[in-house]
Amino acid sequence: MRLLESVAEHEHGAPAKQLARETGLALPTAYHLLRTLVHEGYLRRDKGLFFLGEAAERLSSSGAQQKRRSTIAETLAHWRDAIGVPVYYAVYRDGEIEVMCVSDTPGNPAVEEWADFRETAHAHAIGQCLLAQLDEDDRRDHLDRYPVRAITPYTVRDNHTLLRRLDRTKRMEPVFERQEYALGTVCAAIPITVGTTAGTMAISLPVHQADRLADASRQLQSEVGRLLGSLAISISI
Repeated sequence: MRLLESVAEHEHGAPAKQLARETGLALPTAYHLLRTLVHEGYLRRDKGLFFLGEAAERLSSSGAQQKRRSTIAETLAHWRDAIGVPVYYAVYRDGEIEVMCVSDTPGNPAVEEWADFRETAHAHAIGQCLLAQLDEDDRRDHLDRYPVRAITPYTVRDNHTLLRRLDRTKRMEPVFERQEYALGTVCAAIPITVGTTAGTMAISLPVHQADRLADASRQLQSEVGRLLGSLAISISI
């Protein structure tokens, strides 16, 4: 590990003797370890100099990805505690809804995914918010693969009604859903568009607290606006 760290500090490569000296290793030991690291792909050797290899770069990429995941989880936890509601983060990618992170507490639990979120976009605020950000062709493609079906007495009844509702959704306004996915629950979702990626932050409340939903969604939207930079990075997860 010390050899890897030492090599990483030399953008233009470093010879074995220098690396042995910097790490405090005996030269024969350094040579042996360097050969092993080259064999395993963690280092590469070129004209007597050692550089990071593809395996080490994959480790670095994985670490950066984990850091982004940790950042978004911490952000959601902050909003969860500040607003007092479960917070969800989802994106629409490659034709599918992906719930990337959920932050809740025992006192404010998240909605149980009793019906596959990917197949029921028409019924929950997360899905409706993401579909509203797509163009007409992509919406129809999604609904061809996952047709509208009633899962509660309040769920939208057909594709035509849903598409009309999505057309009426104003850009950057929250999407509200009341007991369409889960009885006893109301939800709101905030649209986030970065480049060509549609994303959303959402919250949920028990139906007896429905009067809090509008204020809580406005508070979330304000928070999202202040921290959009960190969210934009995490959309690439």
